[in-house]
Order: sequence, then structure tokens, then C-alpha cells
Amino acid sequence: MDNWFEVEKIDTDTYAISEYKHWEETHSYLLCGTNNAILIDTGLGVANIKKVIDSLTALPVMVITTHVHWDHIGGHKHFDNIAVHEAEKEWLSTQFPISLQVVKNNLTCKPCIFPTDFNPDEYRIYQGVPQRIFRDGDCLDLGNRLLTVIHTPGHSPGHCCFYEQERKYLYSGDLIYRGCLDAFYPTTDPKLFRQSVKKVQQLDINRILPAHHQLTIPIDIVNRIATAFDSLEDSKQLRQGSGIFDFGDFQIHI
Repeated sequence: MDNWFEVEKIDTDTYAISEYKHWEETHSYLLCGTNNAILIDTGLGVANIKKVIDSLTALPVMVITTHVHWDHIGGHKHFDNIAVHEAEKEWLSTQFPISLQVVKNNLTCKPCIFPTDFNPDEYRIYQGVPQRIFRDGDCLDLGNRLLTVIHTPGHSPGHCCFYEQERKYLYSGDLIYRGCLDAFYPTTDPKLFRQSVKKVQQLDINRILPAHHQLTIPIDIVNRIATAFDSLEDSKQLRQGSGIFDFGDFQIHI
């Protein structure tokens, strides 16, 4: 794997598996309970993330998907127990919303030293039938550890965050991170994005675990992102085609 993944321990039974060598700087998260484990997203798919997971736990693993975008489902092919929100079941099993060539262009658009056994020409978008469909409010039980599904559409129709009430962790996917928050694709909805930020704003959060870029981000970024969306709504710019708006450590592209 050419040390493609970097593993960081969040606590005794939670790990971040990161792909810092690629411009997307994706994070997947392994959560271990007493009975089973959950892997939140599987990254780009340019190296075998299952080998990393197998080195960290012997528990049975279910993959849960924040959303069905290529940079979050790349390693799904290595697992046989996959869950996705009902709104994006067809994206996973039938038709991904953008073409393979566009995905390859995104994958290789910036310089990157890929693993030696990876061939971009052979890259494919994962397609398969999920074993479980989840909905807003569903509770996932790992054994002595619970995770709640928070449906947060906007970046995509079925985007979900996952909230661990006991530890007050928010696994925020592409809803909250330091970087450019995207709501400009045809399948995005900036108004729903705003509503979703306000939804997670109501949670009691001690740590945000984002899907991209810096792993450690301040809790107050949720409130600042909510305020930024409010300002765009008030100025009637919360509509696709308005452009990129810079708010310091994050941007909003609509």
C-alpha cells in the first residue's frame, strides 16, 4: 500500500484512516464496539483500506456511507456488509450521478504519488447492492456503543452525519469541515444544506470528525457555518451559480 493510509487513534476504540497524500485528504473512521465494528466511508479506493481495518480489529465490520460520492465509496468493493441512506440507494446500486471520466479527472487533477500498484486507467466507481438501508433517526448498535443517523441533505440528497451521544462525537461527512463546502452540483441543494447545518447545530458536540482535510477542527465552526449560510440567504445569494464565498477557514461554493 506504500503507506498510503495514515491511521490516527481518536480514543481507545476509534480510529481515523486518512489519505493525506491526495488533494481530497479524505478521512474514514473505524468505530469498535463489543460485538461489531462500523467503518464510516471507505475513501478513494486507490489502495485496499480493508487491510488496514483487518490490522485494527477482528470484529465483523459494517460499512456505513455518509453519502454516495466517489471519494467516499472507493473501498466499498472490499466489504460485503454496506449500508446507505434510502435516498441514495439507486446511486450505489444502479447509476452513479456523474460519469467515470469526470471522476477520473477529479481523481488525477492535481499531482499525486499514487501507490505503485494503482493504475488510474483501471479505476472504476463502486457499484453494488447495499445490505442495509438506513433513515433519519435510526440507531446503530455496535455493542455497548450506539450511533445515531442524522439525515443532512444538501451536499447530496442522502447525505448523513452520524452522532455518538455518549462521547458527543459528530462524524460530519461533507457537511462540516475546514475547506470548501460544495453546494453547486446539480444534485446539491444550498437551501437544504443550510437547514442541515442548523439541524446539527442543535446537538451537544465535544468533537467534530470531518470527512476531509484537517482532522482537528474547532467546535464553533458549526455556528460560524450556520451564520455564513444565513448571511447568504439574507443577501439572496443562496442559489446555485452565485459563486464561491470566503469565510476564512471555510468557503461555501454555490
